[in-house]
Amino acid sequence: MAYQPIVDVARCEVFAYEALVRGPDGQPAGWVLERMTPETLYRFDQTCRVLAIDTAARLGLGGAKLSINFIPNAVYEPASCIRLTLAAADKVGMPVESLMFELTESERIADPQHALSILAYYQRRGFVTAVDDFGAGFAGLQLVVQFQPQVLKLDMELVRGIDHHRARQAVVGGALQIARELGSDVVAEGVETEGEYGWLRAAGVRLFQGYYFARPQLEALPQPDWSRVG
Repeated sequence: MAYQPIVDVARCEVFAYEALVRGPDGQPAGWVLERMTPETLYRFDQTCRVLAIDTAARLGLGGAKLSINFIPNAVYEPASCIRLTLAAADKVGMPVESLMFELTESERIADPQHALSILAYYQRRGFVTAVDDFGAGFAGLQLVVQFQPQVLKLDMELVRGIDHHRARQAVVGGALQIARELGSDVVAEGVETEGEYGWLRAAGVRLFQGYYFARPQLEALPQPDWSRVG
């Protein structure tokens, strides 16, 4: 597992660490997922959750949340699928409210209604729910219309070069207004430059993730570069 911080620049603290699966030689998550089959997907998803929790606890997660990407196509029945996760969290003394589950919008979801039922169940159990890559994929606004997640993570393609791209500014401005109306927090992910950070911060974003603050690190909880918070 590699971890990357999501920073709260208003409080100068780490809001969460996202757990990112890596291959045996550090290959990205896509490389790993390409090697999964429908038959191994469920076990892979369960193994990643437990490993993410165990490793984060061993590294000293502290008061930050742990953000875990889940694969909706691998979850058959939410109540039974969550048992291993709850057992792993209980074993290391990690409270339920410290876990955040991200549903990625860029993955083609076989059964959108099933994915929504999973998110709703997780939220009822006390987990933080998030939609990753918001604005990128197949579910679109309908995902947010039918289910109001606690966190929306803006897709990095909307963030890239936003300080000098009027169309991206307009789309992100609309997304921020939607989030405000729904009471959702917004994370700007993939932030790499001072210009991107400055525009988004002026627009009211307070949660950030990206190389501008810290790169993911294998088997470590990297500390953000707080000198970049203006």
